[in-house]
Amino acid sequence: MSNHSTLSIADNQQKTPAGRNGNPPPPERAKRLSLEQQRAQHAWERAGDGVQQFKKDYTNVAKAVPGLIMNSGLMQVLAFLNGKDDQHRLLAEHLRDWLHRQHELPKDFKACMEALMQSDPREFQLVTAEALAWLKWLRQMADARTGGEE
Repeated sequence: MSNHSTLSIADNQQKTPAGRNGNPPPPERAKRLSLEQQRAQHAWERAGDGVQQFKKDYTNVAKAVPGLIMNSGLMQVLAFLNGKDDQHRLLAEHLRDWLHRQHELPKDFKACMEALMQSDPREFQLVTAEALAWLKWLRQMADARTGGEE
């Protein structure tokens, strides 16, 4: 038999700094948001900007855009929004900002359109799907920001 003693579990626990309820504190880790949380956060912030400037008009545009994309396509709708009034252009700017973050598309309208025209079909499909996923959040957040008023 060996003369050196072995540490018990209790000895080990005593050497670990105690957290809440005497348990060891959770390991430190960077807070990472899921893609859905990122979409929600970005949409919440942009909806706040749009509703502050244009009230329910921004919300109405936000509700209409996903259907327009489904019927006409992303590039056609971006061109349509760019040619309309200020709330339409602001929403297009918000969408391009999100697509810039997720797919590194240019924020500028003309450069974004050129990049989309040059993208391969798979990338274009991914960008369109991401636009629709973000717009799903935007329409809900804009409605929440206006208090669901009709």
